[in-house]
Amino acid sequence: MFIKFQNNPCGRSVGDCAIRAISRALDISWETAYRLITKAGLDMCDMPSSDSVWGAVLRQNGFYRKAIPNTYPIYYTAEDFCRDHPYGTYVLGFGGHVATVVDGDLYDSWDSSNEVPQFYWYEERS
Repeated sequence: MFIKFQNNPCGRSVGDCAIRAISRALDISWETAYRLITKAGLDMCDMPSSDSVWGAVLRQNGFYRKAIPNTYPIYYTAEDFCRDHPYGTYVLGFGGHVATVVDGDLYDSWDSSNEVPQFYWYEERS
């Protein structure tokens, strides 16, 4: 389920989780994702790591946001999410961290499968 994904060209893993997640979700390079997010941050006068900034990039690219439903168990982990979503592309927001799920696999630079997502972005497929 967990697949190590570290496409930062310098191999750094601190502070760029939104860039890595968007890079994987949109299938673009780390550099292109960085440019998209920093431009959105500049346009919005906010930091690139802000949920509203990287969320705007996903929205501009056809993604929709949903909260984790209250009907789910209180301790609903990324691993649970992956099991329940075996198809599609999702970006999970954990409140301070971001990771991508593609076809039931969790892509991150570290194993965040035990983290509890607060919301997710999904790509509507036709």
